[in-house]
Amino acid sequence: MFACISRLKIKRLVQKGLVLGNNVSIQNDVLIDKRHCHLITIGNNVTLAPRVMILAHDASTKKVIGYTKIGNVVIGDNSFIGAGSIILPNVTIGCNVIIGAGSVVSKDIPNNSVAVGNPACVFMSYEEYQKKHLSNLEKTVKYGKNWAKKISIAEKKQMKKSLEQKVGYII
Repeated sequence: MFACISRLKIKRLVQKGLVLGNNVSIQNDVLIDKRHCHLITIGNNVTLAPRVMILAHDASTKKVIGYTKIGNVVIGDNSFIGAGSIILPNVTIGCNVIIGAGSVVSKDIPNNSVAVGNPACVFMSYEEYQKKHLSNLEKTVKYGKNWAKKISIAEKKQMKKSLEQKVGYII
């Protein structure tokens, strides 16, 4: 029913009707509804973090009424779907949207929003989120690209100590 994503599987899903924009980052263990992938549209510059699940069907209705509920799923441009999030059928996620990790998206999320929770609700605007983190960036520790690669045990200890009771940022 689902496909763990590899480049080959993505290609097969696209051949089956998945609409996939440019510059889409699909991380480990993402599940896309294989049987109904033709109902799913993912825009440009989208990130699907690890263990995201995108469902275009809901089989809970099968035993109740004899039919499985299906619906389109649209993820707009420049959106980020956090780790472990679940996107349910008949949902549109707008452009410039951040969905927080572990969220369950059961209704539409408007453009320029940050949504979190179960069910996912708009928490703040995209612009507010950006301002908040730009402000935090000025007050805390920052790490360059070399810190995102292989670092020594001493550097790992240094990073852990510098992040005690606060967050930092890494490029």
